[in-house]
Amino acid sequence: MPKPSRGADPSDLLDAAVAALGGAPREGQQKMVAAVTQAVRSGRHLLVQAGTGTGKSLGYLVPLAAHAAETGTPGVVSTATLALQAQVVDRDLPRLSQALRPLLGRELTWQTVKGRAHYVCRQKLLGGFPEDEPEALPGMELVGGAERATDRRPAASSSGPSSQLGREVARLHRWAQDTETGDRDELVPGVSERAWRQVSVSSRECLGATRCPVAEECHVELARARAKEVDVVVTNHALLAIDAVEDVQLLPEHDVVVIDEAHELVDRVTSVATGSLSAAAVAQAATTARRQGGLDPTSAERLRVASDDLGAVLEDAPVGRYPRGLPDPVRLAVAGVRDAAREALSGLKGEAGGSGQGSKDDDGEAAAGKQVARAALSEVFDVAERLVEVGPAGDASGEVSADVAWLEAPGAWRRDEEPRPRVLHVAPLSVAMTLRDHLFGSSTVVLTSATLTPGGSFDAAAGALGLQGAGAPQWTALDVGSPFDHAKQGILYVAKHLPQPGREGPAPEVLEEVEQLVIAAGGRALGLFSSRRAAEAAAEALGDRLGQHGISVLCQGDDTVPNLVREFAAEPRTCLFGTLTLWQGVDVPGPSCQLVILDRIPFPRPDDPLASARAEAADRAGGNGFMAVSATHAALLLAQGAGRLLRSTSDRGVVALLDPRLATKRYGSFLRASLPPLWPTTDKDVVLGALRRLDVAASDQEAAAARPA
Repeated sequence: MPKPSRGADPSDLLDAAVAALGGAPREGQQKMVAAVTQAVRSGRHLLVQAGTGTGKSLGYLVPLAAHAAETGTPGVVSTATLALQAQVVDRDLPRLSQALRPLLGRELTWQTVKGRAHYVCRQKLLGGFPEDEPEALPGMELVGGAERATDRRPAASSSGPSSQLGREVARLHRWAQDTETGDRDELVPGVSERAWRQVSVSSRECLGATRCPVAEECHVELARARAKEVDVVVTNHALLAIDAVEDVQLLPEHDVVVIDEAHELVDRVTSVATGSLSAAAVAQAATTARRQGGLDPTSAERLRVASDDLGAVLEDAPVGRYPRGLPDPVRLAVAGVRDAAREALSGLKGEAGGSGQGSKDDDGEAAAGKQVARAALSEVFDVAERLVEVGPAGDASGEVSADVAWLEAPGAWRRDEEPRPRVLHVAPLSVAMTLRDHLFGSSTVVLTSATLTPGGSFDAAAGALGLQGAGAPQWTALDVGSPFDHAKQGILYVAKHLPQPGREGPAPEVLEEVEQLVIAAGGRALGLFSSRRAAEAAAEALGDRLGQHGISVLCQGDDTVPNLVREFAAEPRTCLFGTLTLWQGVDVPGPSCQLVILDRIPFPRPDDPLASARAEAADRAGGNGFMAVSATHAALLLAQGAGRLLRSTSDRGVVALLDPRLATKRYGSFLRASLPPLWPTTDKDVVLGALRRLDVAASDQEAAAARPA
C-alpha cells in the first residue's frame, strides 16, 4: 500500500477531476461526493440513488481516493457486470489518477481481483493436474512422456486440431505463454466454457499456495498480493459475496466497500449460495474420484448406485417447488447420495490431516488429482446435506426454513436434442441476515445504483439487504436525482387500448402496435420483451413487414449481445429485439435509440420457486407478498428498461409500454413511481407524431453530418 500522502478535500478533488476531464460541474455528483465522504468518515452505511448522467463512478471514486491517500487503507469497489468493471478499471481510474496527481502528490493505484476460475492455472498448464477425460479433447493429442511435465500444450496433426474445441484449447495455450495477468477477460475473442476448463481450476480444486509448486508464479496469488498494496481494489458481487459470506478472505483488509449496480447484489449473493444436484453430477463425481483421486472401487460403486437411485426417483418426482421439504422418496435418495459422498470423502487416501489440500505424502499429479476429486465429492455432499435438511416453508409457530428446494426439468438446448436431466436446486429464502452479519458488520458500505427506489422508496431495497428490523445497522439514503429533464426529453406511452397480455406470446394487436411505432420512429427502436420466445416471435412476424419500409430487425441470439448492440448503434434504420440482458445492459446514446418498447410488465413467473416462496413468507409475516416480491421485482426491471432511452442530456424519445395494466390496475401507481418522470400519455396519435418528427430531425442531422465539409 502506498504511504499516505497529504490530505485533500474531496470536493476540491472532484473539481480538479471534472476540470481535467473537460466536464462541467453536476449538482447530483457534488451531492454524492459529499454524502459518500460523510459515510466513509462516520462509518454509517449509505444508499445513494444516482440517475443516468450523474457521473456516479466519480461520485464514489473521488472519496475513495481521498480516503486511501489520507489513511493508507484501500477501498473496495464491487460491480455486477464486466462492462462496468472494465469502465472503472480501463477508463475512470486512469483518467482520475492523472487528474488528481497534482493534488495528491502521486498517482492512484488499483488492482482487479476476480474468482480463481477466472484465471489461467499455471500448474495445470504444466501438466500438474491429471489429464481430462479423453472425450473432453476431441481431435487432439497431448505431448507425452517427460515432455508433458514441462509443456502440456496440445500437439495436433499437421493440419492442426480437428475440432472447434481443439482449436480453442490450442489458442488458449499459445495465449497463456504471453499473458501477464492470465485473466480470461483479456482473451479476445473468447472461448467456450468447456475449452476454458482445460486451463483453469476452481477454488476447491486449487492445491493452495502452501502446496502448489508454482504458487510464486500464480496469476491469482500475484493479483491478490498486488491488491494489498493499492488504493482501490475492483472486484465483482460474486467474489465479494464469497469473501464476506463464506469466511474465505479473498480481498485485502479494508474498511470501506462501494457496491455499484447495487440493485443486483441480492440476486448475485443468492446465486453464490444456490446449490444444484443431479444424477449426472453425482455419477461424474464418482468417476472423477475413482480416476483422479484413487478412490477405492467399492466406495465409487456405492456412489454410482446412489446416483442411479437418485435419477430414477427424480424421473417420477413432481416438478416445481417443495414447500413442505423434499418428498420422502426424493429425500431418501438424496440422503443416500449424501452418505455415499461422505464415505467416499473419508475413503480418499491422504484424508488425514484435514487441510483440505491433500496429504503431505502426495506430490505432483497425485496431489492435484486428489484435490480435484475431493472438490467434486465435497460439492455433492454439501448440496445433498442442504437438500435433506430443507423443512416446511412455514407453520403455525412461524418457523421458516432457511432454504427453498425445487426440482427443475430443463428442456433441450436445441430442438433436435433430448431434454436435459432433471436437477434439484436449493437456495436461501433470504440473504438479508447474511448480508447484515457478514457484509455490513465488517465495513462501511456504500450502495449505489440508478434504480434503488422501487415504488418510490428505499424501504424495499433496505429490507432485502438486511437494513430493516430490530438490530439493523444505522444507514442513510439519498437520491441525487438526474441531470436530465425527463418530462421535456421523453414521453411515457401506455397503450391502454391493447388487450391484457396473455401466456401465448404477443397478440396480433400488440404486433401491429409495435409495427406502427417502429415505422414512425424509422427504426431506431429497442424492443424489450419479457421472454426470449416473445422477442423471437415479434422478430419473425415483423421482419418482412418492417423490411418493406427499409427497416432491419436484429434479434438477441442472432449474434453476441455486444455485436448486436454495436450494429444497432451504428445503423439508424435498425431495431433490436431482446430479453433480460438488454433490459439492463444497453447504453446507446444518440438518435439510434429513440424508441424503447416494453412488451409487458415484467412480473416474475407465478411458478418461480424463489419468488413464490418469498411472497408466501411476506404474507405470513403480515405483509403483502405480491407487492413485496412480484411488484417490487417488476418495478425494478421497468425502471431499468425505461432507463435505456435517455443516456445523455441531448437524447429525445419515447418509452412505450404495451401493457394496459399500468393504467388500469391499483398497483399501477406503485410501478409508475419507480419510473423516470417522463411526460405521460395514452394517446397513440400524439406518440406517433412525436416519433415521426424525431425521425425527420435525426435523418436531417445524419445527412448533414455525411456531407463533405
